[in-house]
Amino acid sequence: MIIYPAIDLKEGKCVRLYKGDMTRDTVYNDNPANQAAKWASMGFSWLHVVDLDGAIQGSPVNHRAVRDIIKDVDIPVQLGGGIRNIKQIEHWLSEGVSRVIIGSAAASDPDLVKKACHEFPGQIVVGIDAIEGMVMVNGWVDKADIQANELAHMFEDAGVAAIIYTDIDRDGTGKGVNTVSTIALAQETSIPVIASGGAHSLDDIRNVKAAEEYGVNGVIVGKALYEETIDPIEALKIAA
Repeated sequence: MIIYPAIDLKEGKCVRLYKGDMTRDTVYNDNPANQAAKWASMGFSWLHVVDLDGAIQGSPVNHRAVRDIIKDVDIPVQLGGGIRNIKQIEHWLSEGVSRVIIGSAAASDPDLVKKACHEFPGQIVVGIDAIEGMVMVNGWVDKADIQANELAHMFEDAGVAAIIYTDIDRDGTGKGVNTVSTIALAQETSIPVIASGGAHSLDDIRNVKAAEEYGVNGVIVGKALYEETIDPIEALKIAA
């Protein structure tokens, strides 16, 4: 199981939001690259980076911060936020991003995901963000007329490297990972699923680890690492 420390970028800073609300942000580091290097030095094997401004605006915004992160760490980075066409995907992969996350565009243009998987095998991740099972898009502002499991089914044989399933109602709240819904989604598809939203304690890491047998092979952790409610060393031991 892989633990992905989250670096969410807003106006060039490393922040965390509460339930995706851009007006309820907490700044944890003015230097995202410094934060990325810290996570890498602790032994994490991947980084999860999201351009929050890009997700809202519909195209990447925090270019410099992302480039600095890539330059300063030697572990792979998966990047999402406002990436909605082949040109943007190709750009970030050429910059050194290991995997690109397609979120809103996966719901509005499933063929983009399929084309990207064909052109960049093993480097495309689908982000499915949901409230009560319904997919949310455009920085979690708009509701798509599709359920999370239906969207996952669209990409069953497309070659998607992973699905990140975020329970928006849990994100940034510390209420615990919604392993029930995550497992339910994982059982609907053969694509590996990464849990996201609400991680707060080592019990969350243990619960996701126990869900490996159902196809859940990772968890994204943000606020709990920044506020030290999850000890990174102990979390990595559990994951291993």
